[in-house]
Amino acid sequence: MVGEATGVAARETGAVTITLEVQRLPSGPHGVHIHDVGKCEPPGFASAGGHFNADAKQHGLENSNGPHNGDLPNLIVGADGTGTLSTVNSRLVDLPRGENIFHGDGVAFVIHAGPDDQKTDPSGNSGARIACGAFIHD
Repeated sequence: MVGEATGVAARETGAVTITLEVQRLPSGPHGVHIHDVGKCEPPGFASAGGHFNADAKQHGLENSNGPHNGDLPNLIVGADGTGTLSTVNSRLVDLPRGENIFHGDGVAFVIHAGPDDQKTDPSGNSGARIACGAFIHD
């Protein structure tokens, strides 16, 4: 296990506070995205599917045609292999067609080998998937 993710929805704002705490990862910035499927089968974690993108936008928090609903800021991992990301995302609930990250099959948090440039579709040139964790709503 390399970490833990939590997501707390605030009904009054429609936003989700997401916190990731990781250890045993390479130091530096890493792209992190919420993916469509709550499955993390190694070696490449392709089972997590593509990015959660209910609004059908392009990738990147800095993309004028974006972002995906599941795009997140980069996770910074220190020299000791640990890192924490805490962010608020208002693009995950109350979506058209009733989609949200709290569906029964869950979603996955995927950490990539490199930083996300926050502009390039489809994944910000963030490289290979190096860690994955299923987020299942109960």
